[in-house]
Amino acid sequence: MKQYNRVLAIAGSDSGGGAGIQADIKTISACACFATTAITAITAQNTIGVIDIHAIPIGTLKNQITAVLEDIGADSIKIGMLHNSETILAVQEVLQQFKATNIVLDPVMVSTSGSKLLETEAIETLQNVLIPMVRVITPNIPEAEILLGEQVNNQNELPEYARILGNKYKVSVLLKAGHLKDDELIDVFYNVETDETIELKSKRILTRNTHGTGCTLSSALAAFLAQGFELNDAVKKAKEYINGAINAGVDYSIGKGHGPVNHFYQLWNR
Repeated sequence: MKQYNRVLAIAGSDSGGGAGIQADIKTISACACFATTAITAITAQNTIGVIDIHAIPIGTLKNQITAVLEDIGADSIKIGMLHNSETILAVQEVLQQFKATNIVLDPVMVSTSGSKLLETEAIETLQNVLIPMVRVITPNIPEAEILLGEQVNNQNELPEYARILGNKYKVSVLLKAGHLKDDELIDVFYNVETDETIELKSKRILTRNTHGTGCTLSSALAAFLAQGFELNDAVKKAKEYINGAINAGVDYSIGKGHGPVNHFYQLWNR
């Protein structure tokens, strides 16, 4: 019998469908893997912003992860919105119990619309408890600044800051340049396993349909790792996928704010 490449997504639910667990499922599926989920929180949100957040009871969250891992298993794990310290500790406990590896963490702190998604006191828990056990983190500039404790001002600084983050937390770092103003975006990947730095260049795509880009990129990376790609190649393929998804979503209009990317651009012929 053939086996699926399996990715477990641990994240919050986005009722608007553009980010969170919904974007994870779409991305993992589009990237030829089987998606399983553990929902950390339910959000009421749309393209304009987050209206409400309801954390899932800790016991239920742990049971979701346990149910998946003890039966289906996972070739990689993507972690997104965690919201508070209790949730972070619960996720860390269960993943450690199952000796989980190949973990991609998107350190979600603020949504595209500016809504706060991680409680302030939980940042230290994320840094000290969860990041040290994952393989790759995928921070944007504001998230990197929080993790670094200093400001990132320009593109030329990214390789050094990615290396600093990687060595500080003993984790590979995909540092995203989207919040900078340059016409050419140069995301930087520092591979702590090989001490390599890779620049991933792309032209800035002028669109407001960027809701869920972080969720999508990290899920794509987890999907390619689940398929057995080497870390550097998985990062390159994930970058290629997100660029294609953003570009294919430019001409669509949905909602009044930041619309989603086109996750299934490789399948839809429209």
